[in-house]
Amino acid sequence: MNHAQLTALGRALRLVGEHGDALTGTTPDAKLHEIRADLRRALDLLEESVTAAKPTTRCAEHPGGPVDTSAPDLCLLCETRRRAARRAEFNGPAGPAGQSTGTPSRYGVRGDRPQPQQRWLPELWNGQEWQLCGTPRRDRHEAELYLAAQRRGSRPAMAYRLVHEFTDYEVLRVWGTPVRTDIEPMGNL
Repeated sequence: MNHAQLTALGRALRLVGEHGDALTGTTPDAKLHEIRADLRRALDLLEESVTAAKPTTRCAEHPGGPVDTSAPDLCLLCETRRRAARRAEFNGPAGPAGQSTGTPSRYGVRGDRPQPQQRWLPELWNGQEWQLCGTPRRDRHEAELYLAAQRRGSRPAMAYRLVHEFTDYEVLRVWGTPVRTDIEPMGNL
């Protein structure tokens, strides 16, 4: 979905939401026809925006993967991995001293791979603490553009910050002022 489609769809859905707020038991038929037209317009925009096929599984990792109806997330690939893990629990390690008897992975094991050198983490202030608000970025400029878009969004947070991760964490820039808010109404009385 490109930015123009996203903007048009957001505008159409907000308009439909406004219709829903104004809806009463005495709403005239002319207004209902107008709501119907706006709903059709929003559905048409959504139909144009959707490019991928409907997910076949409920798995975030393999949304279009093969289906296993007995799996909780309908994903055959993840269920195969879970079954192998359960078998390993009951049967013990796969080979002598816990080594796998299968062929070694061409990508190596986690300990053989170097850790990422540096990343930029976009974070937002949720009223209690800083939380990650997007995927970590390898490019600082891209992370700043992402945070700028978040600040211009329909529901911006109180404050944002960009944290540089390079063997340690360093806060690079903070937008806004984080204020701790009490989550209990009436001051926890």
